Amino acid sequence: MKLLGRAIYEVIELEFGRDEFLRRVSDPFWFQAFGCVLGFDWHSSGLTTTVCGALKESLDPWEHGIVVLGGKGSASRKTPDEIQSAGEKFNLSYSKTMDLVYASKMTAKVDNTAIQDGYQLYHHSFFLTEDGKWAVIQQGLNDSTSYARRYHWLSENINSFVNEPHSAICCDKKEERALNTVANESKESRDIMVDIVQENSERIKKHLIQLSLSKVGFEYGFTMSSEHEIDVHLYKKFIELNEFKPRTYEELLAFKGVGPKTIRALALISDLIYGTPPSWKDPVKYSFSHGGKDGFPYPVDKLQYDKSIELLKTAIENARLNDYEKLRALDRLKTYASIE
Repeated sequence: MKLLGRAIYEVIELEFGRDEFLRRVSDPFWFQAFGCVLGFDWHSSGLTTTVCGALKESLDPWEHGIVVLGGKGSASRKTPDEIQSAGEKFNLSYSKTMDLVYASKMTAKVDNTAIQDGYQLYHHSFFLTEDGKWAVIQQGLNDSTSYARRYHWLSENINSFVNEPHSAICCDKKEERALNTVANESKESRDIMVDIVQENSERIKKHLIQLSLSKVGFEYGFTMSSEHEIDVHLYKKFIELNEFKPRTYEELLAFKGVGPKTIRALALISDLIYGTPPSWKDPVKYSFSHGGKDGFPYPVDKLQYDKSIELLKTAIENARLNDYEKLRALDRLKTYASIE
């Protein structure tokens, strides 16, 4: 998988450039097809972690000008440190490197906190090129259904981290109800959330009491035993935000310690008190070349796999010597296959 993944990357880089590779991995359909070509079963959540892991090991920042950082579980938490190391390798400025660290943290914060769809992130891969462009692929798991959900990001498509920022979110299952505060329809709700944490502590406490006594509060787990009791930890976080005084929803979301409970409470208060509901629509939208590791539709044909690697390696070597004939032949094969 590492050898073939690297060879495919090198062909794309030669033909279309590194930016095109980032665009392709940010497309869930292309990425899934890529995993299938590498021999992974199409329906498995393991495709994401394995393909990203293979690319992380096979792409050399010095040779390819691109690096894959992060990974599954504890590896994902090392991403900020890995970005700083990559920034030094690529000779990126300190401010640019810190922007990249922020991008890594915000993509995770959005998909774990600003979107509450029942999928807990356990994988985060950060694709970074030597000129500071990036893509993110991360995956969450719903423990109750065992379904996985993949989130795709591309730096060139992002105008805002908190308003329709994804290239795609894909999953086999669409949830009936999911809090999506980064939907375009949630803009007014986001503005009101910022206004709420700007208010004085007594008004904040009043809002939390009103939420605890409301039907919507009961439905989403904010009930307390009497109107004089509030969630102390939630109240403290609101007060911290009040002292910080975020100017925008992005600043609010990025604030340390702001998690799903804080955002959910603010969204519900916004709806309950001011009549500005956030979006509750689930944002999810959405052949083997060498066989599959699970034996479907047939076991991986290692001999054919090796031949594919060798063919691509030879084509790449010749292309670097200005002999593009084999790459052109691959392009002609694509045309022929589409006619057939």
